[in-house]
Amino acid sequence: MVKLTPEMKEAFLKAPVYPLATASKDGEPNVVPMKSVWLVDDETVWIADNYMEKTLANLQENARAAIFLWGPETKGCLQVKGDTAVLTSGPDYEKMRAMVKAKSEKYPAKSLIVFKVTDVFTCSPGDGAGKKML
Repeated sequence: MVKLTPEMKEAFLKAPVYPLATASKDGEPNVVPMKSVWLVDDETVWIADNYMEKTLANLQENARAAIFLWGPETKGCLQVKGDTAVLTSGPDYEKMRAMVKAKSEKYPAKSLIVFKVTDVFTCSPGDGAGKKML
């Protein structure tokens, strides 16, 4: 795994929404906007599954995913790729569930997607577009 730099972590914390891209084992793409997302440490992201259907099915078939980081305050654009695991029990799942329920009891917090960062690319326009950063 790779570790996000301080600048990348700052961009992560300032992104207003986190588009999460997945693909089925046959390559059918899917992207969804996520809000219940937490940067746990330099290489781990937690994503709460409240209403996932296609995304969850894709992750069960193909554990690779990407998160797009962009917003008015992110100072650029990043594509973060990683490997995922889906948890439905255990201490990390229970901690995520408590965090989601603290926002609102209406959210089901069905599972925890643990996203481990493997690669980071810039997606800002210009000469370096698509360049691997980590």
